[in-house]
Amino acid sequence: MDISKKDWKLFRERLSGWQENYMEGLVKEYANFLNDDKKPASEKFWELEKRIKEDKRHPGVVMELKKSEVIWDIVRLIRLKVTTYDDLSDFSDELQNEVKRILEMSR
Repeated sequence: MDISKKDWKLFRERLSGWQENYMEGLVKEYANFLNDDKKPASEKFWELEKRIKEDKRHPGVVMELKKSEVIWDIVRLIRLKVTTYDDLSDFSDELQNEVKRILEMSR
């Protein structure tokens, strides 16, 4: 499916907000983890370092943008709970239907 210029522009505009919300959730998880008094500081430090290293590669944090991959990127972001299908309401019906079709196929 070819992505319209409008959908491509909208995706680029929305992605940073979706990622910001996702990272806000990560920061809260990190804070809760660090506030756990049951583990020694050294253990928390190294576990957090490992987790951040892994999380930095997550699409909710960083993505390579390619117009040809927008549909698959959106599907992946929904599956990973970075965004939801409801967040696509301003996108074209064609894009929404294609994303929905792919999501339903993989259930």
